[in-house]
Amino acid sequence: MSVLSSTVAGTNSMLRPKPLKLKKSFCQLRRKLQTLEQSSVKFESRHRQTLPVCSRSRKQFNLISHSKLSSEQICNFHRGVSPTLSKSTGVKYQLSRPRLIEEEEDEEEDNVYSGLPQVDTPTEEVFKGMSTDFPCLTRNKMTGPEPDYDKISSGYKTFTSDFPFPVKYNKAVLPEVTIAYETWGELNQDRSNVVIIHAGLSASSHAKSHKDNPLPGWWEKFVGSGCAVDTDKFFVICMNNIGSCYGSTGPSSVNPITGKQYATTFPVISIDDMVNAQFLLLDHLGIEKIYGSVGSSLGGMCSLLSASLHPDRVERVVSISSCAQSHPTSISMRYLQRKTIMCDPNWNKGYYYNGAFPKIGMKLAREIATLTYRSGPEWDKRFGRGRIDENVCPSLCPSFLIESYLEHQGESFSTKYDPNSLLYISKAMDLFDMSEGKSSLHAGLATVKCPTMVLGVQTDILFPIWQQRQLARILKESGNQAVTYYELDSLFGHDTFLLDLNCVGAAVKGFLETDLHNTRGHAGKEKTFQSKAMPM
Repeated sequence: MSVLSSTVAGTNSMLRPKPLKLKKSFCQLRRKLQTLEQSSVKFESRHRQTLPVCSRSRKQFNLISHSKLSSEQICNFHRGVSPTLSKSTGVKYQLSRPRLIEEEEDEEEDNVYSGLPQVDTPTEEVFKGMSTDFPCLTRNKMTGPEPDYDKISSGYKTFTSDFPFPVKYNKAVLPEVTIAYETWGELNQDRSNVVIIHAGLSASSHAKSHKDNPLPGWWEKFVGSGCAVDTDKFFVICMNNIGSCYGSTGPSSVNPITGKQYATTFPVISIDDMVNAQFLLLDHLGIEKIYGSVGSSLGGMCSLLSASLHPDRVERVVSISSCAQSHPTSISMRYLQRKTIMCDPNWNKGYYYNGAFPKIGMKLAREIATLTYRSGPEWDKRFGRGRIDENVCPSLCPSFLIESYLEHQGESFSTKYDPNSLLYISKAMDLFDMSEGKSSLHAGLATVKCPTMVLGVQTDILFPIWQQRQLARILKESGNQAVTYYELDSLFGHDTFLLDLNCVGAAVKGFLETDLHNTRGHAGKEKTFQSKAMPM
């Protein structure tokens, strides 16, 4: 009983308010009331000064307070009253938004602050910004020549090796390797008229249209009867590089061991691996030697390395807009492309094949790449500072034609190519170095003994002209006297090899069809010279 009494007594003491606490709360309340009274007097004084000016506005406000008006009408009244009060009192403020009767019923009636000036709200005279809506749906019409690419899924033949395929780096091994290829022309009886066209980074084996695939190829006008690579004279083969996604083994291929796509378990590959896989196909076709090894960009790397790795099987080389080793600028540009893909959340460490596609990253990567494919002089002539629409106010969306062009290039390519393939093949290009494993670049290029044509473009950003000059010079200094060098001043930059049929086509045709008396390069009679031809 005593315990219960003490508990009740303790509870009552807790419920009784403490005198000191009450006094303190009362003082705080009194100070707040005094502050409110002073504010009310100050506002009433200023408000009387505005009575002559705002008498009409008062009537309008009374009307609004007792009418059901649209929010737009209320805002119009609000905009009219605020500047008037600011001008008459010298204080920059605006009234609270007048409230409708329905709104007042939902709020407390004793809110004494509802009529005070809202001095922290900027007026239209202080700030006027921009809508945060960015549709960016404008598209520029295609102007000027563009290369022909397509997402190739049929019309090619394939060869699959029966043995595991070891690659250059990390002691990695592919359980099998498949090569997609297409051919044009007729193989002669002694199989001596074979010309290989090595594809570039994003190109497939479809260099030229044919009955199984009538779509234009990426080198359509350069291959065919009477063309630069004459199918009346040569048996032409174009292969899709391993690591790609157009029929050859790559990250999107199914690993026969696991039954799942390789994704990023695919091993890091090299240009050496691409070339060795191509020669597996030649062995399968019973072709011992190739008359010509022709390539541009990445294909130029393959072409040069073919003669180095298989010197007894390659009779002559054509290297267009390529190099002997990748330099820091081109490496950095390809690095940025890879980073944009890998930073896309949908990339998912390469495992996106059954989920969301990393389109944003792929699109940005292609836009960056396009900067290196063409030239400033061409864009100045083609786009200048032209606007997409002169009547549209500037925004953060594309305003200039060149912006719209880059956006179009990124959008059109983003779903044509596998992002993982771009990662692997671009990395292989970065690693390319003819001096790797040798004492010097001279020693590396000394292995290329056959007649070689090197062609460069002065406006090329990705493979600058000094790289082709260096390649031709070191080839000669290393003992190859059958070196032909062409230098073009085409406007099209790196893409010249895809577009300039007159100059590039004529140079390739002349070199392939010239009867070189010494095809092994011991005393070649080819003359080295520069040709500054104008673009078509």
